[in-house]
Amino acid sequence: MSKKHIIRSAGIIGFGTVISRVLGFVRDIIIARYFGTARYAEAFVVAFRIPNMLRDLIGEGATNAAFVPVLSEYLVKKKEEFWELANVILNLLLITLSAITIVGILASPLIVRLIAPGFLDDPEKFTITVKLTRLMFPYILLIGLAAYTMGVLNSLKHFSAPAFGPCFLNIAIIICAMIWGESVMGLASGVLIGGVLQLAIQIPVLYRKGFKFSFTKKLNHLAANKIGILLLPRILGSCVYQVNLFVNTILASLSGIVGAGGVAALYYANRIFQFPLAIFGIAIAQAVLPTMSREALEKEPDKLKHTLSFSLRVINFIIIPASIGLIMLAVPMTRVLFERGKFDQNSTRITANALVFYSIGLFSYSGIKILVNCFYSLKDTLTPVKIAGASLLLNIALNIVLMFPLKIGGLAFSASISGIFNFFALFYMLRKKIGSLEGYKILSSFLKVLMASLSMAAIIYICSFKIGLNLFIVIAIAIASYIMAAFIFNVREAKDLLLWMLKKK
Repeated sequence: MSKKHIIRSAGIIGFGTVISRVLGFVRDIIIARYFGTARYAEAFVVAFRIPNMLRDLIGEGATNAAFVPVLSEYLVKKKEEFWELANVILNLLLITLSAITIVGILASPLIVRLIAPGFLDDPEKFTITVKLTRLMFPYILLIGLAAYTMGVLNSLKHFSAPAFGPCFLNIAIIICAMIWGESVMGLASGVLIGGVLQLAIQIPVLYRKGFKFSFTKKLNHLAANKIGILLLPRILGSCVYQVNLFVNTILASLSGIVGAGGVAALYYANRIFQFPLAIFGIAIAQAVLPTMSREALEKEPDKLKHTLSFSLRVINFIIIPASIGLIMLAVPMTRVLFERGKFDQNSTRITANALVFYSIGLFSYSGIKILVNCFYSLKDTLTPVKIAGASLLLNIALNIVLMFPLKIGGLAFSASISGIFNFFALFYMLRKKIGSLEGYKILSSFLKVLMASLSMAAIIYICSFKIGLNLFIVIAIAIASYIMAAFIFNVREAKDLLLWMLKKK
């Protein structure tokens, strides 16, 4: 896959993600209006944490990191066995996810105690969280199957249906929230309906590609065993951010230390933070994985290094200004998006505080997804797991230190620092493994992009805090000023993207 095809595929994924994230913001605006950062908002966030975290893990991490390289290999070397392998994986998933769902429903009280120990001080909050957890746990089965179809379709270089699937989850939650109003059970019902729709939108495409379901007793396929063995470490290695978020949820429930509303504030801040990460970071990582897998199989290290370098430079070109923009506009952005109904000024304050500290590590989490995929294309799962484990321990230690002086902001800052450590450790180890990664090009591009982004920050400061322009006007001016600054500082990626757009026309 050439640069043009990588950008085109990432564009498809990114466009679908934009639609999904916009709908997600509409969903969160409605939730914020009805529930703010109070009891029922926190109950829903915690109850949805387990299935939603698994969605992020298997949907954006393990499925692409584990399924795609193996399935891509079969497409190249053993094409006649591709659909047989796909059926074996599906049968194994059905059995495994069904068992997890049943155990999760039965163990919901224990799960809530573990992930939100602070809720035990509020019996009503604890009880409603358990009910919501039980109601939403079947979503794990639905989203697991949707992630499976995404992995198969991505292996076949089809990206559009999986990219737009999440839109239906948000649409379902929005409709159910509008119908049920201030009943939190309506949100949970929307999650289940959305899971069904997200799977249903991909099934017809899968069948058109040649899939035919068959229940097989042969579950001991060599490649399926390989995927199964690698699945858990790949989840941990590629999605340490989600593990950090899980730890943060536990600590945020301790309202006596971090303050009331911490769980919900982290959720809303993370939703804003995830917008550029999902649109650009995940989209590019997802689009480039099949190319990396093929280049690794064909033993072409120079092409693999160039693909990696190009991907990281494109990520930096987009994510660094997004990070600085979020830091500068955290308060007005949170206010415009959420401050209405039960989401008051205090909710805005604590959410914006978390958003600022989350945004510091935005570039690292985007880069991690690229680097981890490169390790996996080289069939190295151990190195990312070791680094992820070290990052997780660092995050926990920093949480304990920073949560007292910085409150909710300390938890977000800890996640950012551990993410930055994870990124540089991965880059260093990958360089030791395959040699030079065009580090000079990446660093040069990073510094130029940083200078252009700081110029943009100065414009934001003047327009927003001195003149007091409307937020959306400020964002438009900021984007225009960044593009101009990128050309002034001779950022090569800006020119590459412009040339690609002109050729496309």
